Amino acid sequence: MKRTAIYPFTAIVGQEEMKLSLILNAINPSLGGVLIKGEKGTAKSTAVRALAALLPTMPAVKGCRYHCDPRNAAQLCDDCRRRMEEGKLPEEEVTMKVIDLPVSATEDRVVGTLDIEEAIRAGRKAFEPGILAEANRNILYVDEVNLLEDHIVDVLLDAAVMGINTVEREGISFAHPAKFILVGTMNPEEGDIRPQLLDRFALSVMVRGEQDTAKRTEVIRRRLEYEADPEAFCAKYETEQQALTEKIRAARVLLPEVELPDLLLEKTALLSVELGVDGHRSDITLIKAALTHAAYAGRKAAALEDLRIAAKLVLPHRMRRRPFEDGKLDWAKVDELLAE
Repeated sequence: MKRTAIYPFTAIVGQEEMKLSLILNAINPSLGGVLIKGEKGTAKSTAVRALAALLPTMPAVKGCRYHCDPRNAAQLCDDCRRRMEEGKLPEEEVTMKVIDLPVSATEDRVVGTLDIEEAIRAGRKAFEPGILAEANRNILYVDEVNLLEDHIVDVLLDAAVMGINTVEREGISFAHPAKFILVGTMNPEEGDIRPQLLDRFALSVMVRGEQDTAKRTEVIRRRLEYEADPEAFCAKYETEQQALTEKIRAARVLLPEVELPDLLLEKTALLSVELGVDGHRSDITLIKAALTHAAYAGRKAAALEDLRIAAKLVLPHRMRRRPFEDGKLDWAKVDELLAE
């Protein structure tokens, strides 16, 4: 059976904040993921799967169950590290995939399991990989993330920040790389997630159905055209897709070279204090997002405009609020603070 071509990322109408937040995480997975909140039928899952199809291929160690990066020795699993000591690692080009995590997943299914009997009997660590192993260097997609057990969300977010999954059972420990782009989606009508967990998502956006008649008409037209002939529809956007792929690739290369002016550090601290944002995680995330946006724009130094755009994605869900109330950012206040 022939697989239907994936709906092109560049063909999605509107939802600019959602698309930008996904692109920034694709450029810089260490940001820590994005939470997309919105009503049904607003292209949340479509955008996530379209992003994976958009991203450039990447080198991986051939035969590695974690598809390690052969050019990053610090992120190799134990098996690849031993193979590297014996000689050059064999390589292959792989495409990024979307790994789904069902809301019913148990902790063992997520993190993997250790065979304690085998470890005691044979003296070796027998590890059965879980979803986090499969997700390494891929997109981990959690639909209805607000319905996940809290301790599972904790595990996911810890791995997303650290880039490592550690499993400990009966005094035996095993670790493997787990560097992935975490994307959670949810419908606020079906319940909220705890503020302390919400804060762990680097970026957050709220998506709504288009209210502009022309844009809404274009959504219908494109969807019907895609369903009539997916291959022909995707071919129309091939040039735009390739251009965005190259822009992401270039931003990844440029990102380590982007300079951070002291002024942006001072403005970040000022925003957090004046807007009443708790903790320091928001400050660090805001700077990382601003640097990533500068790289995406092709600039070698981050500017106040990068900080302003990043603030819209980083700060609203961290504003002090009552339960089930969306955070609101006073943009007049933000502009005033950045202009001082």
